[in-house]
Amino acid sequence: MHHVRDISMILIGSIIIALAYNFLLIPHEILSSGLSGIAMMLGIITPFDTGVLNFLLNLPLLILGVWKLGKKFITYTILSVVTISVSLSVIPVVGFTEDSILAGIFGGVIAGLGIAIVFKASGSSGGFDIIAMLLSKRSNFPLGTIISGLNAVVVIASGFVFGWDAALNTLVSIYATGKVIDLIHTNHIKLTVTIITAKGEETKDALLSGLYRGITMTEGKGGYTGEKRDILMTVITRYQLNEVKEIVKQVDPQAFMNITQTVEVAGNFDRG
Repeated sequence: MHHVRDISMILIGSIIIALAYNFLLIPHEILSSGLSGIAMMLGIITPFDTGVLNFLLNLPLLILGVWKLGKKFITYTILSVVTISVSLSVIPVVGFTEDSILAGIFGGVIAGLGIAIVFKASGSSGGFDIIAMLLSKRSNFPLGTIISGLNAVVVIASGFVFGWDAALNTLVSIYATGKVIDLIHTNHIKLTVTIITAKGEETKDALLSGLYRGITMTEGKGGYTGEKRDILMTVITRYQLNEVKEIVKQVDPQAFMNITQTVEVAGNFDRG
């Protein structure tokens, strides 16, 4: 049942992203963040289809993700990338407004909504999200800075190709997308999850089978009841947050979870 819901969310979120691109951003030569923005730029200045370009640009990362990332995450990400690419090819490019500023703001907001829905289903829309997921397996990368730097390249490229008014609108759009994602999902790329449960072994086994992450497990005791509890701690990325919540809820609906921002991780960040 959860898989049907997640797949439905992936499809809906991905179509929303494509609608934002074709109805608001592309008609005004405004780019999105990530590889989709590069695909949009190439689709505008060349005769090649934007949807095909989006898929081809993401393909090497998707192949790498199959080897390096969790099965559920990469499967849902492939589904999202394919849906976005097909939708970009099928949905006509029609400007819904003549005001480029409004197009940038609302295009960014709607795209952010779609991306956040995909995140909620434990997937991603591809591109820089996959890069962030791969880099998150290394503890010494400042991911927020790297993603901002990659998006800055998109903005600068937009300025040279389409003019600096379009670049500023691209910057506004990317900012609006990020704020909506932060509002609906989370703005923290790395998260520490502490789980207190009476079903420690079952929860540990479920998490280890579903996530490419190591887990630290200790014993605890309830301060009021005195009952034995297991304490599990793991560090995840924001792309895995919803999946972790679902796994823990299925094993022990009474489990206590504390989710906090992680600024830096030293040492092993994964099971490998």
